[in-house]
Amino acid sequence: MTAKKVCVVIGVGPGNGAALGRRFAKEGYAVALLARTTETSGPLAASLPDARAYPCDVTDAESVARTFDAIEKDMGPVRSLVYNAGSGTWGTVEQIDAAALEGAFRVNTLGLFLATRRVIPSMKATGEGDILVIGATSSRRGAARAAAFAPAKAAQKSLTESMARHLWPQGIHVCLVIIDGVVDLPRTRAMMKGKPDDFFVAPDDLADTAFHLTTQPRSAWSFEVEARPFKETW
Repeated sequence: MTAKKVCVVIGVGPGNGAALGRRFAKEGYAVALLARTTETSGPLAASLPDARAYPCDVTDAESVARTFDAIEKDMGPVRSLVYNAGSGTWGTVEQIDAAALEGAFRVNTLGLFLATRRVIPSMKATGEGDILVIGATSSRRGAARAAAFAPAKAAQKSLTESMARHLWPQGIHVCLVIIDGVVDLPRTRAMMKGKPDDFFVAPDDLADTAFHLTTQPRSAWSFEVEARPFKETW
């Protein structure tokens, strides 16, 4: 158990997930880093004070239950939950299959549901908490090749809004960051060679924007915030 506030970051890869973990650790949180494997989260946890890495499959209710039981035992009740899991298969309605569509829903929406259900009781008991969801502009529009990803992100957005309407009056700040742009990662750099630095969303900057939401006074909470590079067309 730790005397620090506990933050759980779900979906820890080398980009936004890692940056979010570092940002909360910098602010004095004990951080639980969740991903399917500990390949990235393990070394990151070792580099941060009071951080632990946990393997977790957010699409599996039993895996989520085991992981949050361990977090509560090892670290204490969760004060902030950051849901950054958001993978999806790209393709048109003729290119994807039913498994791709279902898989996108399970990662983006079911996982959020399962994780949130685990942290609500302790947040309600103290009358405070943050549930921060990292979304995407695909939640607002169905691009041709986003036949699996866009519906899953739209469902995630609707679930987040429903939770906000229910939980805000109980002191729990549920909010959504919609990313509009390409996140700066080695694989995106390789795919888009020649693009300047300011074309990309810098994960550390995104983490700053996200963390700010947890510091807002209750009289002026935000639900939905957009984060995009200043040169992005929108």
